[in-house]
Formats: sequence, structure tokens, C-alpha cells
Amino acid sequence: MNDFERAISYLNDPFNWTRRGGILDLLGEHVRVSLAAVAIAMVVALPLGVLLGRARRGSGPVVVLSNVSRAIPTLALLTLFAVSPIGFGDEATALALAIFAVPPILTNTFVGFRGVDADLREAARAMGMSRGQVLRRVEAPLAAPLVLTGIRTATVQVVATATLAALVGGGGLGRLINLGFGQHDYGVMIAGALLVAVLAMGTELLLVAVSWAVTPGPRRLPFRRVPRAAAASGTPELTAAGVPS
Repeated sequence: MNDFERAISYLNDPFNWTRRGGILDLLGEHVRVSLAAVAIAMVVALPLGVLLGRARRGSGPVVVLSNVSRAIPTLALLTLFAVSPIGFGDEATALALAIFAVPPILTNTFVGFRGVDADLREAARAMGMSRGQVLRRVEAPLAAPLVLTGIRTATVQVVATATLAALVGGGGLGRLINLGFGQHDYGVMIAGALLVAVLAMGTELLLVAVSWAVTPGPRRLPFRRVPRAAAASGTPELTAAGVPS
């Protein structure tokens, strides 16, 4: 039996899923830490991105912050936290992953709101909308595709990177990879890697579906082609603001 077959055998054993500290427990911990990290990043990045994007200022600091944050290795942060008062545990892992998740959310939110046509803002204000109404009913729907793309990118990166937490005493599915590597049981290590890959791909597909569902305007499934009759009719499509494209 090769290592891949041992991995499949390990995953097919119900006891490995249901025992205390088994796959289900590790999966739940992995998801909780990832969600906490993305939530923290969104609380920080979304308001800042909206503020700077609406003001159409701060592109330089946003780019610098994004590049610097991406240059910091997550494992290095986890190691620094481990020897600091923050220490080990899920809180330290979530904080390190949140720092890792801020750049794509901040950058996409900034670009999305900065790209809203100023004429649309002025037209909405001329119709009597308040600043809050312009934000909710005009700017947010138009910026939503880019904002959601940033959140999706950050979430998938966090889910995949959370495995590093096991190297500094953290939890999650990375424990299986770390355990298998430490015991030279490569079947368990491969099983852990497969679980992380499936979780990351499942997260990507789920967030793509959510993005498709909440994005305003005409929608069609990515694999469906535009009917020839509709394409040949020359009928203009409506944008999210109700203006013919």
C-alpha cells in the first residue's frame, strides 16, 4: 500500500472523523479560526477602503500597506506572537491571519469605490439622495463585484494558510500534516493536505456562488452562452444603476 492509498484508507475510517480531536474537531477549529481572521480583516479593511475610495485619495498608502503586509511571512508573525505576550492559541493564529487577509480586501474595496463614476454620484445627489443613500444605493452595488472578489481571495488564502498554525502549537487541519510529517506517516500527511485542498476549493466555490447571487444587474451562469437572438438584437443591457451600457 503506497502513501496515497494509506491516505484514502485514513480518510475512510469513521473513527478518525468522530473521535475526540479527530478530523471533525480539527475541521471545526480550522473553520472557526479562518472565519475569525476574515471577520477581523473586514472590520479593519472595509471601512478604510470605502473612506479612501470615496475620497479618491490615498492610493499611495494603500499600495504601500498592501505590499508591506504581503511581504510579511505569516509563519514569521506566528513565531513572533508565540514568544510575545500574545502567545500560542487560536487568538494568535486569527490575528496573524487577519493581517495576512487585510491587503486584498483593502485594495479591492479601495479600487471598487474609487472606480464609481463621479457623474453617477452627482446625479444621485441631484435626485435628493443623502450621502448615506448614495453609498448604499449607488456606490455599494457598483463596487460590490470588486469588494466581494477581495473578500473571496482573502478567505481562500486564509483557509489555505491556516495550516501553518500547527507549526507553533496552533490547531486546525494543519495538525494532521504536522503529525504525519513528524511521525514519518506520509499517508496521514497527504490526508491532511487533501482535506485542506478540498476545504479551500469548497470555500472558493461557495463564495463565487454568493458573489454571483448578490451582485446587482443582469446575471447568468458563467458556463451559459448568451443566446444568438439576444446578442443579434442589439438590445442594450442595463447596468446596476439602470443606465444602458
